[in-house]
Amino acid sequence: MIIALAAAIGLAATPSAQADPAIDDYLTNALETTGLPGFSVVVTKDDQVVHAAGYGHDSEGRPMTADTPMRVASVSKSFTAMAVMTLVDSGRIALDRPVAEQLPGFSMADPRAAQVTVRQLLNQTSGFSDTTIDINSLEEAGSLADYTARLSTGSLAADPGTHWEYCNVNYDLAGRLVEVVSGQPFGDYLREHVFGPLGMRTSASRVDEVRPADGYVSLFGAWIPRAEMPGFHDDSGGGGVITTAADMGKWLISQNGAGQQLVSPESLRLMHSPSAVNDYGMGWGVERPEGGPEMLMHAGNLFTYNVLQAIVPETGYGFAVMTNGASLHESTYDILMGLVALSEGKTPPEVSSGRQQNELVLGAISLVAVGLGVLGAVRSRRWAAKHAGRSGRRIALRVAPLLIPLAIFVAYPDLVSFITNGRTVTWSQMTYFPLPLTVTLLIAALAGVSTVAFRLVRLRSARAAISVRGDGGRVADAL
Repeated sequence: MIIALAAAIGLAATPSAQADPAIDDYLTNALETTGLPGFSVVVTKDDQVVHAAGYGHDSEGRPMTADTPMRVASVSKSFTAMAVMTLVDSGRIALDRPVAEQLPGFSMADPRAAQVTVRQLLNQTSGFSDTTIDINSLEEAGSLADYTARLSTGSLAADPGTHWEYCNVNYDLAGRLVEVVSGQPFGDYLREHVFGPLGMRTSASRVDEVRPADGYVSLFGAWIPRAEMPGFHDDSGGGGVITTAADMGKWLISQNGAGQQLVSPESLRLMHSPSAVNDYGMGWGVERPEGGPEMLMHAGNLFTYNVLQAIVPETGYGFAVMTNGASLHESTYDILMGLVALSEGKTPPEVSSGRQQNELVLGAISLVAVGLGVLGAVRSRRWAAKHAGRSGRRIALRVAPLLIPLAIFVAYPDLVSFITNGRTVTWSQMTYFPLPLTVTLLIAALAGVSTVAFRLVRLRSARAAISVRGDGGRVADAL
């Protein structure tokens, strides 16, 4: 028992040499309340790392540390923006000239695409949209060059510079621009001109250089190890970076204007400034918490990993929370805001156990659906006897409501796409972090369909019996 307890404590928190006791206590408690399998965290202040540590374990059972490689998904966009801005500073990329003039091979079916500027890519005001581009085809691309070529049939959803819409195409195209202008593969350019100068030695944009363990998905409270969903990951400008909490500390320090700088102060300020149409800068979103200083943030969400980074220019603090589990309830924001509270000398709120609560509710709904399905089958004989003499139209009206869960399940990806403003959603995606909801909808649909099937089979038998006897009544004993 003592050995097991010691092992559990070792897995719960594995801080580095840079550890703040108050932060460590808060994060150890957060691991327990969220039930996450693991996460790593870094907190910086000016040019110093205040705290860097790992909590929990990875999918191979190893303790999480500040040096555990993690996928950071869309947090990669801030790195891509930095790569572009280094080339802007050197005069090799023109921020306000059309991308098409600087990137041979880029064209689209929509003539407005020829007007999209580099600035609009980084501000996400290009007019690119998941609703007008074949995103599924892009996910099958084998390189940034192939990815760019596949854009030829796409169109814009708005005139460039007039509308903000989050779309990964902006940053994958920016990554290809870096390749063409620099003459280097995008990952190599990041390593030599972004990661390398900052001392980020365990960061890359390809899994063959830095390989993270698989992440987790959650199903009714149980964490299931699972490989990340296939897609365009390696060298992706929109979401390919793999890094560690320790390396993220170096990145956050630089982003706050301390330590090693990669671009001019003016370019750094520009990256952190919102565009004319939205509070999104270049790989950073501007947040203005009530009663607190302005923050710059960006989240990264994959199907088995979630990450959130933030800097507070006024105080010089930087934060990153990197989790190896994805579920319907995202905990990184709650954890990070608790760290912000600690940095301001405040007592952080208790981190929510929303995942467990949400999945408990869905689990209960699933059990109720199973029970109703069984009850519908058991009572189908009685139902058929009662309704045998009724018309087909009235029968259809009776059973139609039971098929509503099936209709919802069939339309499930499209409904999620509508809720997320038209972003491409596939059935495969619905089997990852939304898995508890997917299973619940499937069980409800099967319960409804099985009840209808039993009732119709029993009804047919009841009518056949009535026809044989010719009495036109309810003949329960013939069933």
